[in-house]
Amino acid sequence: MSPEPILSVRDLSKRYVIGKSFWPGSGRALHAVDGVSFDVFAGETLGLVGESGCGKSTLGRCITRLYDISGGELRFEGQDITRASPRQLKPFRRKMQMIFQDPSASLNPRRRVGDLIGEPLRVHKIRPRAEVQGRVRELLELVGLSPDYGERYLHEFSGGQRQRIGIARALAMEPQLIVADEPVSALDVSVQAQIVNLFADLRERLALTYIFIAHDLGVVRQVSTRTAVMYLGSIVEIGSTDTIFAKPAHPYTQALISAIPQPRARRGEASGRIILEGELPSPLDPPSGCKFSTRCSFAADRCRAERPKLLPIGDGRSVACHFPQA
Repeated sequence: MSPEPILSVRDLSKRYVIGKSFWPGSGRALHAVDGVSFDVFAGETLGLVGESGCGKSTLGRCITRLYDISGGELRFEGQDITRASPRQLKPFRRKMQMIFQDPSASLNPRRRVGDLIGEPLRVHKIRPRAEVQGRVRELLELVGLSPDYGERYLHEFSGGQRQRIGIARALAMEPQLIVADEPVSALDVSVQAQIVNLFADLRERLALTYIFIAHDLGVVRQVSTRTAVMYLGSIVEIGSTDTIFAKPAHPYTQALISAIPQPRARRGEASGRIILEGELPSPLDPPSGCKFSTRCSFAADRCRAERPKLLPIGDGRSVACHFPQA
């Protein structure tokens, strides 16, 4: 008997109306997230990858219900929270937290670090007031910072230290699921490695589950147990990270992985890099059929007429392609 997922997403979509005026029916629909389905199981890290503008961050904010959902279903621990009100969501806020790319934009720079980390402890009554300061010091130590840093302000810290503070604030809620949105993309490479190692250590120590959003495939390969690849608002391939990186089945996944920098090839050797032709289609006017058909070298008439479904192909992997290559 397979375990129940901690998070279940079914046909989730997020739609914006662009150019809307007072006239009824005006505006055009932009499908930022279009029919996404997947499960996340306790203790795993699901990497979510794709080029800029594919809907990764929007999907992360829909999962944590920072954005309202236009369609589909979202379940956490078996309970439907798709249309839950703010009051109904309050107990779930403790269990689901989000870590943002830029802590300076998500945390109040006018407040001391100790107040920022301690605020959720007081609001959600996680600890008695007398124990808040002690818990803040514990959280700072947990993420590799001095307990005395609680008296300082954000501008006094480096980028990596600010990200650690953002992680500590998320951990203050004692969550089960953390959605990390590009948490290392703005950091130096050496600092990236430290933060990635911190995420791995915290997962083991606190039994956390992650959805790790990134465009750096090397980082995703290092931290993720499973990987989902997004293109133009939809998932085109999902499965074990090792399998996807070893034998990518979707042409778009193949192109992404071929772009990972490799040691310099000898003169005359082929680089293996797949160069995609054409421009990324607009989400305001996506192609009919398969969204990748305008850039795919394997596209046939069926691809341009019929949108492929995300279907299993073996190895615990699912691909949205009429002609998977694996």
